Amino acid sequence: MAPRERLGILGGTFDPVHIAHLVAGVEASAALALDRTLLVVAPDPWQKRDRTLAPSEVRYSMVEAAVADIPCLESSRLELDRAGPTYTIDTVEALSETDREIFLIAGSDVAARIDTWHRAGELRKMVTLAVVTREGHQPVAPVGWEVAAVAMPRLDVSSSDLRARVAAGRPIDGLIPPAAVRVIRAHGLYTRN
Repeated sequence: MAPRERLGILGGTFDPVHIAHLVAGVEASAALALDRTLLVVAPDPWQKRDRTLAPSEVRYSMVEAAVADIPCLESSRLELDRAGPTYTIDTVEALSETDREIFLIAGSDVAARIDTWHRAGELRKMVTLAVVTREGHQPVAPVGWEVAAVAMPRLDVSSSDLRARVAAGRPIDGLIPPAAVRVIRAHGLYTRN
């Protein structure tokens, strides 16, 4: 009998994708011996309806470009190609198979509020929550969830800061993979014009 596939899911708006996203995916892949990790681009996340996002197809292009040369990471259109609101439980259900174990990769900030997510009780039964935290820090362990800790180096990078840097004309090179920077510049994203 073939071994079960160990699949990581790292979802987000990736507005823009940056090195901390990639490092989280790579570290989780290595620490948990994942066969592959999908970066799933959320088209219209319910938690971020209070702000305007870059077009979802452009965000997907950024992710696709950013992971092109990282063997353990893959871009995923799963949520982009599904109609209706974006919920992680729907993505997990679509990827669930009897010979697959799913690891939902999240930072400590996300893990701390995961019980507020749509159908969180069902999600809890279907995944191992891989909580990524800075080396030397204890991961958040929501009650009732199977949790795997993943340590990563401290990278003080956020998408909101990167959008502000672009708007202010400050450099983003080194903080965002070069291929994704090219997508940002080609589409004129995050400028104040």
